[in-house]
Amino acid sequence: MLTNKQAELLRFIHERLKETGVPPSFEEMKEALDLRSKSGIHRLISALEERGFIRRLPNRARALEVLKLPESSTPSLASNRRNFSPNVIEGSLGKVRAITSDEDSGRPIAIPVMGRIAAGTPISAIQSRSHTIHVPPEMLSTGDHFALEVRGDSMIEAGIFEGDTALIKKADTADTGDIVVALIDEEEATLKRLRKKGASIALEAANPSYETRIFGPDRVRIQGKLVGIIRRY
Repeated sequence: MLTNKQAELLRFIHERLKETGVPPSFEEMKEALDLRSKSGIHRLISALEERGFIRRLPNRARALEVLKLPESSTPSLASNRRNFSPNVIEGSLGKVRAITSDEDSGRPIAIPVMGRIAAGTPISAIQSRSHTIHVPPEMLSTGDHFALEVRGDSMIEAGIFEGDTALIKKADTADTGDIVVALIDEEEATLKRLRKKGASIALEAANPSYETRIFGPDRVRIQGKLVGIIRRY
C-alpha cells in the first residue's frame, strides 16, 4: 500500500514520462508535490524503489523507470493535496478504562496494530490498520492505545529490537526523555527518544550508529508515547 504522497509522485513521474519521455527533475517533483525540500523527494523515491514501483537506471542522470502502478486508480495531484491528512493513527483504537471489578482486572484488551514504525531509516507515514492483538491490562495505562511493528535497529540500546511490537498510548504531547512516535514533515513516521532543545525538537536514536535529528517545532507532530514492548522468541 502506498501513501498518498508516494502515489502522487508515482503518477506525476508516470505522466511526465508519457508526455515527454524524460523523467521530471527533483525540483519539478518538489514543486508538484508542494514539499519544502528535495530531501522529501529522495525519501519518496527510495520508498517507491523499495516497493518495486520504480527503478533508478545506473549511470544516467534523472533516469527513472516506472515498473508498475497501484491497482486502484490514483486521484489527481490537486485532489491529493486537498484530501491528504496523514496520521499514524486511524480507525477505532484500544481504549483502557478504569478497572471496576476483579472480574475485569485480568481481561485482555484488544489493541489495533496500525502497521510498521521505523526504528532506523525513516519509513513513510503509517495509515492502515493491519490486525488486532490482545494485551494484558497491566501493560497499559488509561486512554487510547495502538500498536506498531518495529522495523530497524536504531533503538536497540533502549531494548527495542527489529520485530518487536511497540505498545503506544495516543498523545500529542510528550516530555523530554519520552520515547515517542513522531510524524516528520507530515510524511515520515519514526520511533525515537524526544529531546527538547530550546525551540527545536531533537529525535534521538539509542544506537551510536545513528545521528540525532533536530527539527523546528512545526516539522514534528507527536502521535503517541511508548508504554510497552511485546517480543516473541
